[in-house]
Amino acid sequence: MTFWLLAGLFASAFLSATLLPGNSEAVLLALLGQTQRDWLLLVLVATVGNVLGGLLTVWLGRRLPAPQRQGRLYGLAERWGPVSLLLSWVPVAGDALCGLAGWLRWSWGAVCVWLALGKALRYLLLAGLALQLL
Repeated sequence: MTFWLLAGLFASAFLSATLLPGNSEAVLLALLGQTQRDWLLLVLVATVGNVLGGLLTVWLGRRLPAPQRQGRLYGLAERWGPVSLLLSWVPVAGDALCGLAGWLRWSWGAVCVWLALGKALRYLLLAGLALQLL
């Protein structure tokens, strides 16, 4: 696996975790089609890129003025908290969740754990399904 292919996967995964299009799943699947033996490295690179992109969105959310600690949105966010970041991989809604996590000033530790777990599970599941079909 060349550096440039891995860098392309990383960039695609990073962009996919922002509001910009990145199509990281398609890139991952294409690379898995080329080399199945490097599946773990590919999943790791995609996960790291996607997590860092999500953390950028969280950081940007922290740049917004802190919310008033009242209202329905705040109540729902407090009810589910950082665990909701397991769904941070969902297109568009995941970006909003990451921004919300920053805006609500959720702890960086909890954000990192749940964000990384959700994104890693998605890529592991995708790779596992692809490898079964290849």
